[in-house]
Amino acid sequence: MTSLLPTEDETMLDDMARGFLSEAAPVTHLRAMRDAGKTFDPDLWAQMVEMGWAGVLIPEAAGGSGMGHAAAGILARAMGQTLASSPFIPTAVIAPVVFQAAHDPRHEETLRGIAEGKHVFALAVDEGPKHDPENTKLVATRAGNVFRLSGLKTFVRNGNAADRFLVLAKVDDQLTLFDVPSDREGIQRTEMALVDSQDTARVQFLDVELRDEDIVGEIGGAMALLRPALAAGQAALAAEMTGLASGIFDLTLGYLKERKQFGKVIGSFQALQHRAAKLWCEMEVTESAVIHAGRMLDESPEDATLAVSLASARAIRTAALAVQEGVQLHGGIGMTDEYDAGFYMKRAQVGAEWLGDYGFHAARVAALRGF
Repeated sequence: MTSLLPTEDETMLDDMARGFLSEAAPVTHLRAMRDAGKTFDPDLWAQMVEMGWAGVLIPEAAGGSGMGHAAAGILARAMGQTLASSPFIPTAVIAPVVFQAAHDPRHEETLRGIAEGKHVFALAVDEGPKHDPENTKLVATRAGNVFRLSGLKTFVRNGNAADRFLVLAKVDDQLTLFDVPSDREGIQRTEMALVDSQDTARVQFLDVELRDEDIVGEIGGAMALLRPALAAGQAALAAEMTGLASGIFDLTLGYLKERKQFGKVIGSFQALQHRAAKLWCEMEVTESAVIHAGRMLDESPEDATLAVSLASARAIRTAALAVQEGVQLHGGIGMTDEYDAGFYMKRAQVGAEWLGDYGFHAARVAALRGF
């Protein structure tokens, strides 16, 4: 059985990450970015790279820190707590797993580039309103010695800032993954103005030329690369959602301890104490599920699917409960833009859809449990 107790190194990493983000990227940082019309802070990402976060899943031999999935979850959770906006999951989690799963020496330079902050990746797999990569319709058509790609990918996180896209398309009716520079002729990006104020894009491919060297792995081998990478991304996203729940919970507790009504601090009212206690219990169970998912990915990745989807489903539900309770317990000011509670709600709404919603993960858990 995997341990749910943090190691000494993980505790130190958690303390460091929280300390850094509370100073460099508090919620006020996201608010300032939104007000300025920005969705990506290259200086903040450069600091994360400098601390080795971009190489968290990249071996030391390739320039990374090789800390593993549990560590990636710790970092993602800390980012969720302050709503830090960065390309961490697509670039530092999903892309490295893809390239390492390909077992191709030519990707070592790319991995080193990720660890050094030279690349920002975006994952272009979804085409409809729901996460469903295996039903991709985008086709790369053979044209002599090249392929021609035309079509649309949507909900591409960090799609505006990315210099590389991992694009899922069909070649001869077989799902194939391509690594495509974002400045390739025929690629058009349109910003999606989502409520969480993060970098998200629709990416249009207009007769884009692809070459054999752009293929990651082999024709028809996309899902063998994407399944472990998506699991890693889903686990990190679940950790981020858990951090989000913790962030709004701390904000709400602070308000309950300060706000007075009828001459008393409202946190002394038993009904509100019960609601806070119930939320805390839900958060603790979910955090255990998230930690377990990270441990499974490190120790037995081929058996981690159930743990990852269980953690993801719980994280989505817990984050939704946390923001709902947070906004309600703040009363009228919880609905105002000047207060931070709404920022957590917006992040939770978008996070609940990316890389699979509650129904997606609940169905997977049910199938794996034989229901």
